[in-house]
Amino acid sequence: MIRTMFGNMLGDMEERQKEMRQKLAAIMVEGTAQGGAVKVVANANREITDIQIDRKKLDWEDVEMVQDLVLDATNKALSAAAAKEAEATQEMVKNMLPPGMGNLGNLFG
Repeated sequence: MIRTMFGNMLGDMEERQKEMRQKLAAIMVEGTAQGGAVKVVANANREITDIQIDRKKLDWEDVEMVQDLVLDATNKALSAAAAKEAEATQEMVKNMLPPGMGNLGNLFG
């Protein structure tokens, strides 16, 4: 009986994690550098989904500067994605708690 209960709990948790990954994949954020010269789009799973570069706004002779801008925009996008992931995870934990105990979700973030 305990094994069955434990197995059901694991199955539920795996299903919830799958649903959460799907939900996070649909949440898009972006990071930009140098006034939009570089824009990086990521989802809340922290996956880069797009990189856009405005050629007119960059000095292509300064490769190091272009690389720094791509890194900066990427880090901003990943930071925004992590924040969205944390919000969604906190909401999921709150929804998993029994009625009236939703404030306990604040313990996790």
